[in-house]
This record gives sequence, C-alpha cells and structure tokens, in this order.
Amino acid sequence: MPTPPTTTRRLIVLRHAKSERYADVPTDHDRPLNPRGRADAPAMAARLGQMGWQPEIVISSDAQRTRQTWAGMAASFAPTVTVEFTRALYHAGTQAVRTALTALPPTIQTAMVVGHNPGWEDVVYSLCGVRVRMTTCNAALLTVEAPSWSEAVTQTAWTLDSLLRPKEL
Repeated sequence: MPTPPTTTRRLIVLRHAKSERYADVPTDHDRPLNPRGRADAPAMAARLGQMGWQPEIVISSDAQRTRQTWAGMAASFAPTVTVEFTRALYHAGTQAVRTALTALPPTIQTAMVVGHNPGWEDVVYSLCGVRVRMTTCNAALLTVEAPSWSEAVTQTAWTLDSLLRPKEL
C-alpha cells in the first residue's frame, strides 16, 4: 500500500483573551471577557488573517471566555470554519489536544485550538520543545510535515513559526 503524501500541518494554539477576574458568576467556567479581551480577540484574528493563517477547524474549550474569544475572532475568517466547543479542553493539556486533533481528517491543513493555561504552555513545549509564556490571547503558530493529524500529534519536532502577542500587534 502506498504511503500517503506528507503535507504541512499548521496548528494555532490560542489562549483565550483577557477575562474578568472578579466577575459575578457562579463558576470559573462562566467568567466572561473584559473590555481588553473583547478588543484583543478581533485584533489577533485580523493579524492571523494577514499572515495567511486561516483555520479550517477550531476546537475550543466550552468555557464562556473561550466562546467569547472565538465570537470576537470569527468575522475575520471564512464562514465555512467548523467550530467545536468541548468540555474536554477546559483546563486541559497536551493529551486532550492530541486526542482532539487525532480525529481530524487528513484534508484539514490548518487547525486552531482555543483554551487555557497552564495547559497551553505545556502543549507548545511538548510539540516543539520551546518554552513560551502564553499570556491572554497569545497565539503560537506551529508547523510539522505529516501525512495525517494522527501522525502529526505524535511528533515532537514541530516548528514554532511565530508567537503572536496582542501587545505587539
């Protein structure tokens, strides 16, 4: 059986935008974005679009602040982007991201995961071996050559192409 062709897999690891620290909500899961977060999300999306990083699928924590982060970004991307909100990425780490990405079809080249720290710093480190500080609304842009997502997520030789920070846009 012939080996499937390798292609560049691109992963955007995005931490949610700045949230209300002392919001009057029942749980941490329900905390909304603050005004800075509501401004940073669309600015980050615009920058990703300018760089040609258009996700085909977004897999996000189902927390209020991650949902609002995506809502602020969505207008900058194609309306055909598939979005999945899942409790599995709420305060998750590397294994949860690997599990989510493994299920992606090989036709997807660019995926985005939206979630929380400290897990997102661990995700970047485990994939590319580079320690980064993922403050709110930071986006780590990673690439690897692989024939499928299930093979891509087992690799530790991803390249950190860029780390975008809202303060630097």
